Amino acid sequence: MTILLSTLNARYAHASLGLRYLLANMGELQSITSLQEFVIGARTTDLVEKLLAHKPRIIGFGVYIWNVEETTKLVALLKRVAPEVVIILGGPEVSHEHGEQEIVRLADYLVTGWGDITFPRLCREVLHGPKPLMKVHAGEQPPMSDIALPYALYTDEDIAHRTLYVEASRGCPFKCEFCLSSLDKTAWPFELERFLAELESLHVRGARLFKFVDRTFNLNVRTSLRIMQFFLDKLEAYPDDPVYAHFEVVPDHLPDALKESILRFPAGTLQFEIGIQSFNPEVQTLVSRRQNNEKAAENIRWLCQHSEAHLHVDLIAGLPGEDLESFARGFDKLWALKPHEIQFGILKRLRGTPIIRHTEAFGMVYDPHPPYTILATDRIDFATMQRLVRFARYWDLVANSGRFAHTLNMVLGEAPFDRFMALSDWLYANTDATHRIALDRLAGLVTRWLVLQGWPEPEVRMAMARDYAGKTRHAEPEGKKAAPQRQARHLEKAAS
Repeated sequence: MTILLSTLNARYAHASLGLRYLLANMGELQSITSLQEFVIGARTTDLVEKLLAHKPRIIGFGVYIWNVEETTKLVALLKRVAPEVVIILGGPEVSHEHGEQEIVRLADYLVTGWGDITFPRLCREVLHGPKPLMKVHAGEQPPMSDIALPYALYTDEDIAHRTLYVEASRGCPFKCEFCLSSLDKTAWPFELERFLAELESLHVRGARLFKFVDRTFNLNVRTSLRIMQFFLDKLEAYPDDPVYAHFEVVPDHLPDALKESILRFPAGTLQFEIGIQSFNPEVQTLVSRRQNNEKAAENIRWLCQHSEAHLHVDLIAGLPGEDLESFARGFDKLWALKPHEIQFGILKRLRGTPIIRHTEAFGMVYDPHPPYTILATDRIDFATMQRLVRFARYWDLVANSGRFAHTLNMVLGEAPFDRFMALSDWLYANTDATHRIALDRLAGLVTRWLVLQGWPEPEVRMAMARDYAGKTRHAEPEGKKAAPQRQARHLEKAAS
C-alpha cells in the first residue's frame, strides 16, 4: 500500500466522513490508497506499528481539536522511526493559525480547508513529481458536482455498528463568531437527486441511523422537505425496521410546511439539534449571531408540545458580554420550554474563529491547550467558570442521561439554574469528582441532597423508585409513544 488515510476518532461509533471523502476523490490513486481509523486513548507505539505494517509511502492525517495532541505525538514518533514516510496533514485544527503548531513543524505538508481535490493532487506530486516546493497548500474548493460522494465507502461493519454521517450541503451563511463555519461565505448544496440516490443505496444496504452534519438543514425548506419525505417514505414502507434521522436546525425558521412534515414522524425516528447558545440580545450582537429569540422559543415550545421529535438544544457559557446572571436567565428560559436535553457547553476558542477579536475588550482567558476552553472573562472569574464546568458535567449525568427523569423536577423546583448549581456545588464538595461516579452512588447522593433541602425522605425515595434507582432514561410524557428499541439505543449512545 502506498497511501494511507488515518485519524483518531473520539469514539469507535464515529466514522470519519472527511477521510472517506478523500478516499472517494483519489481518482487513479484510489487503488493504492486505504483507510485506517483509530480511537483516542490508544498507545502511540501501537498505532505507529499498525500504520507502518501497511508499508505506506504517504500517510494523510485528519487533525481535529479532540485528537491534535495525540496525533502530534504520533507524527513525532513516526518521524523518528520512519522518517522516509511523507506525512500530510489536513482538517480544521491545522487549517488556521498553523504557523505556531508543533504538529505542522513535524509534518512534511499541510492542506488547509477543502482537501477533496488538493490532497490527491499533492499525493501525485509526491509520488511522481515534480516535488512540491511549498509546505502549505491552500485547499481548492471545486464545484460541488465535481466532488465524488463517499457513502459507498461505508463498510457493512460501519452500517451495522456506527453512526453514518451524511451531508446535503457544506458551509453556512451565518457569521456566529465562535464557530468555524463563520468563515464560510454561504452554504453550498450537493445536487439533491444525486444525494438522495446515495441515501437510497445506504438504506438498501441496511443503514438506518443517519446523522446530518449540515449546519443549516432547514435553511432551504424545499430541500428539507424532500429529504424528510425520503425518510417518511421509508418509515411507511418499513414500519418494523424504522430509520432514524438527526438534523441540526435553525431555531427561528420553522414554516408551516416543515411543521406539517415533522408531525408525520413517529416517536424515536427524528432528532433535532438546535443551537440557541444565548438568549441575551446584546451578547448575540457581539458575536454576530442573528436570532429572533421569541420565534426560536415559540418553535421549540411547539416542537415539544406537538411533535415526536427528540430535541437536543445547545447553550454556551462564557460568551463575551454574558455574566452569570444573564446565562442563568437564559438557562431557566430554555428549561421552561421543556426540551429533552439541554447541552450545556463551555466556550472554546477554535482556531481561526473571529471570537478572538473580543479577547482584550472582555478579558477572555483561554486554556492554551486543546480544546482551548474559556477559563475566565471580565464577567465570570476563574472560580465561577470552574463551577459552570462542573455544572455542565453533572447536568449530563443527572438531567441529560434521563436516568433521573422523575426526580429532576424535585431538584430544579422554581429556580432551575440556581437549584442545580447548588446541587452541583454540593456534589463536588462531597465527592471531589465529576467523572466515574457509580450510578447507584449518584442516586444516593441526589437523594441525600433532596432530603437536606427539606423534601420528605419517603417522597424522595418514591420518586427515585419511579426512576428505578437511576436505571430509566428519558420519561415519555403522558400519551407519547415509546421510541423503538433501535432508536432508543441510539439516543442512549448520544447522551452518554
